[in-house]
Amino acid sequence: MTTPDATVLRQHAEQQYAHELAALAAHDTRPRPPRWNLSPHAVLTYLLGDTLPDGTEITAKYVGDRRLMEIAVATLATDRALLLLGVPGTAKSWVSEHLAAAISGDSTLLIQGTAGTAEDTLRYGWNYARLLAEGPSPAALVQSPILRAMQGGKIARLEELTRVQSDVQDTLITILSEKTLPVPELNTEIQAVQGFNLIATANTRDRGVNDLSSALKRRFNTVILPVPDTLDDEVRIVTARAQALSAALQIPAQPPALEEVRRIVTVFRELRSGTTEDGKTRLKTPSGSLSTAEAISVVSQSLSLAAHFGTGTLTPHDIAASLIGAVIKDPTQDALIWREYLETVTKKRDDWKDFYKACRAVS
Repeated sequence: MTTPDATVLRQHAEQQYAHELAALAAHDTRPRPPRWNLSPHAVLTYLLGDTLPDGTEITAKYVGDRRLMEIAVATLATDRALLLLGVPGTAKSWVSEHLAAAISGDSTLLIQGTAGTAEDTLRYGWNYARLLAEGPSPAALVQSPILRAMQGGKIARLEELTRVQSDVQDTLITILSEKTLPVPELNTEIQAVQGFNLIATANTRDRGVNDLSSALKRRFNTVILPVPDTLDDEVRIVTARAQALSAALQIPAQPPALEEVRRIVTVFRELRSGTTEDGKTRLKTPSGSLSTAEAISVVSQSLSLAAHFGTGTLTPHDIAASLIGAVIKDPTQDALIWREYLETVTKKRDDWKDFYKACRAVS
């Protein structure tokens, strides 16, 4: 694990929460799977939060169904890989990073899946200068993050698995089933040591999705992460994450008022579900995902506007300017949906009049 650097824009989970991980390890007396830094029970505590006997506060990294996290942690203690599935913004990557940090103390063994991800990215590549000079040799081999995880007995992460081409996806079958990576150029193979496993994420709304083959699906245990169940849960997530992000970016603004965050989250939830919170009014749904992650971005951008071009305190005027870009992805269709929402829902709420006027002014 690298030494934390306060000047970096975003610290890895094992750096940012090093004190929590150390405190959990000190109090952890339960059995640990091979090469795990914490027991499964302590990993769950790290994810869901608690107060340790010495008074150390473990912040909640995931707000939601405890059973889902129990299944995820238990899966990684078996020989099956874990697939976190859900719509965009349901904390798949966030949970993946924190699981790897708690189990292996290293969340950096990461591959970001794209349509251009090649087979070598998942397996290994070659240092072509050495390859030409010396021929195939272990020294010329360029290890992928998955290969390094196999050799170190750690957790590897693969983001956006379904964006990777199907023939490249199937490279994982031998790794996950046999726990072995053949290297035919060296007439050898690399066997995974105890502790190795893989966490993959995939979302269900992305364009260009490549379905997993049946053979690959069988190698994963799938955990579907839902959007937050209640308005209060989503408000808690957005408030906490936005405050942490603002602190990291050193935005000189007052923490967001709960009322303003609740308005943003309410707008997102209503437009996302196609109905108002009371269920009385049906709404048209915009083309964007309007995820919890986007709500966090809206709050952060609003705080930046308030700090640098406002009073330093979040106002409806700051929120409206940030909200438009999140809601209106299609300038024709989404703009009509947004204006209809303002007139049929926002305008009729007595305590939203300032918010309605601000949104109308920038729309």
